[in-house]
Amino acid sequence: MKLTCAQFKKDFLSEIETLYSTSLSDTSTIGQFIALGQLVRRYNSQSWTRTAKFYRDHHQKQVYYFSIEFLPGRLLASNLLNLNLLTTVKKGLTELGLDFETISQAEPDSALGNGGLGRLAACYMDAMASLKIAGNGNGIRYRYGLFKQVFMDGYQVELPDDWLHHGNVWETRRDNKSCIVQFGGNVWLQPQSENTEDVLAVPYDVGIVGYHNDITNTLRLWSAELPPSATYSSQDQRDRISEITKVLYPDDSNSAGQQLRLRQEYFFSSAGVQSIVRDFCATHHGIKLLGKKVAIHINDTHPTLVIPEMMRLLMDEHHCSWEVAWTLTTQVMSYTNHTILQEALETWPIDMFKNLLPRIYQIIAEIDRRYREQQTPIFGKALVDQTAPLGNGQVRMAYLAVIGSHSVNGVAPLHTELLKTDVLRGLYQVYPERFNNKTNGIATRRWVQLANQPLAQLIDQTIGSDWRRRPDLLQTLLPYQQDDHFLYQLGQVKLTNKQALAAYVQRTMGIKIRIDAIYDVQIKRLHAYKRQLLHVFEILREYFAIKDHPQQPVVPRVHIFGAKAAPSYHYAKAIIKLINVVADMVNQDPAIGDRLKIVFIPNYGVSIAELIIPAADVSEQISTASKEASGTSNMKLMANGALSLATYDGANIDIMQAAGAENEYPFGLKVNEVYDYYHRGNYHAADFYDADPELKRLLDSLIDGTIPGIPTVGREIYDSLLRYNDEFFVLADYRAYVTQQQQISRDFQNQPTWQQRSLANIAASGHFAADLAVARYADDIWQVPHERLN
Repeated sequence: MKLTCAQFKKDFLSEIETLYSTSLSDTSTIGQFIALGQLVRRYNSQSWTRTAKFYRDHHQKQVYYFSIEFLPGRLLASNLLNLNLLTTVKKGLTELGLDFETISQAEPDSALGNGGLGRLAACYMDAMASLKIAGNGNGIRYRYGLFKQVFMDGYQVELPDDWLHHGNVWETRRDNKSCIVQFGGNVWLQPQSENTEDVLAVPYDVGIVGYHNDITNTLRLWSAELPPSATYSSQDQRDRISEITKVLYPDDSNSAGQQLRLRQEYFFSSAGVQSIVRDFCATHHGIKLLGKKVAIHINDTHPTLVIPEMMRLLMDEHHCSWEVAWTLTTQVMSYTNHTILQEALETWPIDMFKNLLPRIYQIIAEIDRRYREQQTPIFGKALVDQTAPLGNGQVRMAYLAVIGSHSVNGVAPLHTELLKTDVLRGLYQVYPERFNNKTNGIATRRWVQLANQPLAQLIDQTIGSDWRRRPDLLQTLLPYQQDDHFLYQLGQVKLTNKQALAAYVQRTMGIKIRIDAIYDVQIKRLHAYKRQLLHVFEILREYFAIKDHPQQPVVPRVHIFGAKAAPSYHYAKAIIKLINVVADMVNQDPAIGDRLKIVFIPNYGVSIAELIIPAADVSEQISTASKEASGTSNMKLMANGALSLATYDGANIDIMQAAGAENEYPFGLKVNEVYDYYHRGNYHAADFYDADPELKRLLDSLIDGTIPGIPTVGREIYDSLLRYNDEFFVLADYRAYVTQQQQISRDFQNQPTWQQRSLANIAASGHFAADLAVARYADDIWQVPHERLN
């Protein structure tokens, strides 16, 4: 939209006066943010209304993206960028004596996700709006975010993330779109329900602004409330209902936690599907058009109950036969699998499921019966038993998702191949035509244009600004690998970003770090398969090398971590303690000085990532080969010029192919080698320990007092590697990892060549843009029109 600086200032001051009945000088930073957010919403309100009317009038096919996580980050700058108002607003605020960055940081960074899954959902919502796809998000409006992470004596402590303390300026409550979700009770064959526990699902809509195109889509987050009819409810009933949308991922290590997690999943799946069918019926005649006008996408297994819920609505409320309902349901549904880990393929005890969701269980039981009846004559009882929705006393969500969808995709070529040959092998034999790959992508608007404005400006000056809409044009930067002046400027951009991160670290953590050091970054969820432990061993190796040879010159390093561990994941929390203890030992050692520093930034989230990623030199992507489905931090770091130190896992392989393996640092076991160990059962971690004196010293330091203050944690980690045989092959990959780390230290000293390799990554990063990924979903899976990118 068009807006002059003078008009913005007038509008902003008017908003301040309207909201607070006072002058600008008498407002707080949070007050200024709320006023600015309200004003931006007002600027965009007509676009949101026009978009909905256009989709409705043109009967445009709607995509509904169901995800238990959405991790949008702060929306102020993003909305202003997409509205083409960012420069105007920044200038206007400066003229009013205000600082845009200070106001922007007052916005809560809502942690409605745990990491890659939720951030991917947010990137895809941004891409759908920017491609003019009629895209809608469906998730949960958690009262508290994941948790606020603090470190106490090196241990992770979880505090409530009260992100709604000042409300959410971007949301609109839609009471008239509320739904009733039923739990428990009795179900009769008619079917009729009685004695159910009814929960009111109230939607809060957030506008998702497309990039410079006057399109605003909707992210709908559901809140659980007491139904109006439940006037005389008990406090226990009120608590049970509010608990549903209180926190993301409640601890499911016990039966009560499992039941709460299942209640969450059915709650937002049921509310979302009810809303979809209701809106469809309001604008279309006849339910049989549903498959042509609606696409529902299941982002990992958590929303899989949309399948039996759609069947329930079509049969019980719209009186469709089973055959018609099933045809429509499978036409509508598609499923993305995001994991290879068996423990992440959700299952629920049948007895618990049946008591909590009796009608849904009846439908799943019938899906199971019909699947067995149809497929057993073709594929045999053994395979069908292995792949049916019900088995071993469990409701198996991933299998239900495959059987009830017309499309099943992995998120990197390697991941998709492993789904076919291992994780979902039986179902691939039954439905080979359903399986396809859609490699993940990231929103370059967020991760380059906003997070790294110095780089974005340099690219604009060099190849023009069309890349902002067409990220594939970043490849036209490649000829500048031979331009010494450009490479120098690229290096200066990195230094600028390092200065910003160093200032933040010193201000918030009291640690002073050099900006001429290698910034070696590992930012992701803390999990044993992601192998933060391997990174810790490298830090210890560097530390011992300096202690042993204090006069020997070294290339300075800053090792940077950002990670949260699930509250009930004891081993991951032990690794956090180890990292923090090692950081204290190294950072406070006067013999080390500023040659080696470790920074573990607490409460990692989108805003902290936006600070770390532009400053990174090395991107640690070191998961055990075959365990990481794709990854997206690898793509974000790549787009900002970091070189990948990477295993042959997930999308790391695609990054090596796109940017050239010579511009990365690959290492470690290949997938076939990992699987060979599994099949032969001949991996012996102790062999690596015994054969490598350096590695032996590192492991022994966990238990011999070298590292102070970790007698229990150190022993636990030591035993996990030797006594319990190193489940994720940390020791097998150690030597290859160290070899590449040593090569990094040598290569970093030749800055012109390093910048050439950095540029190769930036130029190839457009290949992993969310716009391109979503366009492939639109063409191949959802069959919806979109704006072309070329």
